[in-house]
Amino acid sequence: MRRRSVVRQAGLAGVLATLSPPAVQAQSAVRWRLVATCHPLLDAVAAGVELFAREVALLSGGRLQVSIQAGDEAATPASLLEALQQGEIDALHVVPGHFVGIDEVFALDGAIPFGLNSRQMTAWQLEGNGLKLMREFFAAHQVVNFPMGNSGVQMGGWFRRELQTPADLQGLRMQIGGLAARVLQSLGGVPQQLPTAELVGALERGAIDAVEWVGPHDDRKLGLSRVARNYYYPGWWEGGSQLSLYCSARSMRALSAEHRAVVEAAASMAHAVIQARYDVLNPQAIKQLVAAGARVKAFPPAFMDAAFKASAALYAELGHRNPGWRRIYSDYAGFRREQNLWYRLAESSFDRYMQSARL
Repeated sequence: MRRRSVVRQAGLAGVLATLSPPAVQAQSAVRWRLVATCHPLLDAVAAGVELFAREVALLSGGRLQVSIQAGDEAATPASLLEALQQGEIDALHVVPGHFVGIDEVFALDGAIPFGLNSRQMTAWQLEGNGLKLMREFFAAHQVVNFPMGNSGVQMGGWFRRELQTPADLQGLRMQIGGLAARVLQSLGGVPQQLPTAELVGALERGAIDAVEWVGPHDDRKLGLSRVARNYYYPGWWEGGSQLSLYCSARSMRALSAEHRAVVEAAASMAHAVIQARYDVLNPQAIKQLVAAGARVKAFPPAFMDAAFKASAALYAELGHRNPGWRRIYSDYAGFRREQNLWYRLAESSFDRYMQSARL
């Protein structure tokens, strides 16, 4: 695949840095090209990327400007990464799990089955060892990574038929990616990867049996509820679905220290705002879906247990054959264990009480 096919010529937007005074704009500006790989229907994510570009322009006084281009859905993760490494673009906004075919360690920058929730993931990266360990890994790929957005725990997807036991996964054709696809396959399912535009039609025709996409807001917009009524939760593969900004290490080195700080600050703001936007939009959307006839169901405990066991087996296998995974996942798992001790004591007990109270 030619790397120039990584971006569509139309793009999402032109240069968004038009907010600085004319005198400042007259100075020579550094211009970055950022490819936004998430589907345009994910409006909360798209708005966050645009916010990032605006904040970069404002904080730099117009001296650093970011042009956003829409990613070509047909572009492979390898071609996207190559375009970044070759300097054809300066940054990517990505779902890290899409890159597991290059190295499974990429998933630890985003979300793994039965992993950290969104708050825990941010804590691991910013105050634990996460960002340090992941940047050591990304250095070999000539990438500097920043957390930039999180949808929170996702829903478990839309199913044409009800699930009762793990045996119901035998032969089930489900649109799913990342490490979750490998877990599903180990349980007898058949992972699928179709273009977004084909998902509703494929589910309606029975060409596939289930689709996981994101959560109520995005799923409602895509129209999945029109063709499958069984809406399961939780998305055990996305306890905290983090998005990341991948910057070219070469492009970062070329920036001044001030502009590197601007990129970090703008990414941090977008990180918080994308999560906040999902927290506002999803409660509204789930009510609309239920009113339209969606049947919201919890995955049966036996199903969750089987998926948890299969995920643990996958991580053990990766630890044997992937030294990078073994090193970083060891720290990740230890952090998760300590976090869950605390959450079980105070956070979760408070949440359970408030969710059962009459407000």
